[in-house]
Amino acid sequence: MFTFFYNLFVYASLALARVVALFHAKTKRWVAGQQQFKILQRAGVLQHNGPTVWFHAASLGEFEQGRPVIEAFRAAYPDYRIVLTFFSPSGYELQHQYQTADVVLYLPADTPANVQQFLDAVRPTMALFIKYEFWHNYLTALHKRHIPTLLFSAIFRPNQLFFKPYGGFYRNMLFCFDQILVQNEASRQLLASINYPNAIWTGDTRLDRVAQIAHQAREVPLVAEFKNQTPLLIVGSAWPDDMAVLIPFLNQWAAPLKIIVAPHEINGAQIESWQKQLKRSSIKWSEANKHNVTDYEMVFVDSIGLLSRLYRYADFAFVGGAYGDGLHNILEPAAFGMPLFFGNLYYDKFQEAVDLCQQKAAHAVANAPELQMAFAKVYQNKNLQRAQAQTTRAYVQTHAGATLCVLQVIQQILR
Repeated sequence: MFTFFYNLFVYASLALARVVALFHAKTKRWVAGQQQFKILQRAGVLQHNGPTVWFHAASLGEFEQGRPVIEAFRAAYPDYRIVLTFFSPSGYELQHQYQTADVVLYLPADTPANVQQFLDAVRPTMALFIKYEFWHNYLTALHKRHIPTLLFSAIFRPNQLFFKPYGGFYRNMLFCFDQILVQNEASRQLLASINYPNAIWTGDTRLDRVAQIAHQAREVPLVAEFKNQTPLLIVGSAWPDDMAVLIPFLNQWAAPLKIIVAPHEINGAQIESWQKQLKRSSIKWSEANKHNVTDYEMVFVDSIGLLSRLYRYADFAFVGGAYGDGLHNILEPAAFGMPLFFGNLYYDKFQEAVDLCQQKAAHAVANAPELQMAFAKVYQNKNLQRAQAQTTRAYVQTHAGATLCVLQVIQQILR
């Protein structure tokens, strides 16, 4: 009965997406991407006689989390074909030319027919899901075909449906995984509470990725020119809710400070609105050059793919999302070592945010006055600033290593 209603919901969602696509650009790209599998199938791209491993990432963040495992797998098993799927356009569009994978495509919607056609074409030896994405028909079919299926870098919370008395349909999806590799002990215990037998605490592969990014980060001379030895605050993945707190704070702040704002979504009109509300001089990244950038106090980044490289120049970071959908990646700035700030509403589902708040190297603030108070305390005390920077950097270094643990589990299964 639940399967019937689930499938009905999937078909209804597909129909609705086609309507929404008429006036929503991102949905339009997703709907167009749903045709990709059949195009590749007809072209023979998916045909392969050797072993295949299938990695699935919901979007760009999950891909970055799983990337160290994908690349470690490629090094350990060069003869395997790697198929990488995305659900979201934001992941696929940025990584569709990712060289480590042999095939990159949108995941076909989770209908029974799509699932059978996809698995028949790809014929995975193993399937690996990154962090989450629980698709009933895919997981059920993988289980019935006895294809080893892993979920890694997973994290669970007590309020999720898996752990509710009425959550049996969702719990059944978890039992389709041969192994679930979790980020923390609390998640392992939650799975044990529903008698899931194969949960292993391996840690979070994001820490390996951000450590790799920090080590490989290339210089951005324009940022060095802009900073010019002045303390620099970088605002990463800013949403309107974040700017509603930051704008009053920045308008009141008088001590020397340069600011770079990287919005979560690039919207020229939104950036211009923020510029008008600010009492500070600002310029867009696309308009900045070495001759004019030092004339401004703020830079708004209006292109994608720069943020992880910019953090190397920051003295402080404010990471967005915690007033709305959920805190974005604080591990990227942490890897470079700096005090961290973010909203106080939706951060506690991220273990690293909870840990670093407890270690007093990260600060969850409710509003502009709280941000003013927390920021001033760190800004005015260089010893405190250095101590918090050392704490965030050490957190990444000491918690890295999950990729090797995940790869060892994969190797045991493939043997």
